[in-house]
Amino acid sequence: MPKPYNPYAYIVRLEARILGVEPAITRTLELPSDLNFAQLHEVLQAAFGWTDSHLHQFHVGGLTIGAPEAIEDTPYGPRVFETTEVQLKDLTFPYEADPTLTISYQYDFGDDWQHELVLRRAGIEDDVKYPRCVAGQRACPPEDVGGYPGYADFLEAWLDSGHEEYKAMRRWAGTKFDPERFDLDKTNKAIAKAMRACRGDYQQRQI
Repeated sequence: MPKPYNPYAYIVRLEARILGVEPAITRTLELPSDLNFAQLHEVLQAAFGWTDSHLHQFHVGGLTIGAPEAIEDTPYGPRVFETTEVQLKDLTFPYEADPTLTISYQYDFGDDWQHELVLRRAGIEDDVKYPRCVAGQRACPPEDVGGYPGYADFLEAWLDSGHEEYKAMRRWAGTKFDPERFDLDKTNKAIAKAMRACRGDYQQRQI
């Protein structure tokens, strides 16, 4: 007997990239369609290696999706949705052969890390636990490094043993930091831990 038709019987394959940094820092994620945006935030934090120390919000077309304490809903601005109220399956993909939807994720309003998120629907694989990371490139910048220009200055000093700030940057970032490192197994363990901790909402509220 055929299975009943389920319009949400798909996963979302998400290609995430931190804008402004070259070579690119990327993660490829496979996500259940019933994931809400609070959970998506936790997955992105774990996948990139951010520490969830700052506020964030998503931009989907003319809409803003964010945690209550991160957003200001005014009668004259764009409509704002709370992240637990919106799921990936609520997004509308264009009608075309290989439909993709591009949205943005902003983390740390001071350093202003902008992430481009390109989403497409994909089939569900048997015996696979979602969400998961399937590919990635390079480590995310250290927290509070000063955004794109600050990270460029940091790398200049961090990579040059003759630079006057070399030792200071090595101490500040820690001996384990490597801008080229990406560990898929470690990343998936971090995602699984974050999903267990958040229980459909946030691990913590930023006030």
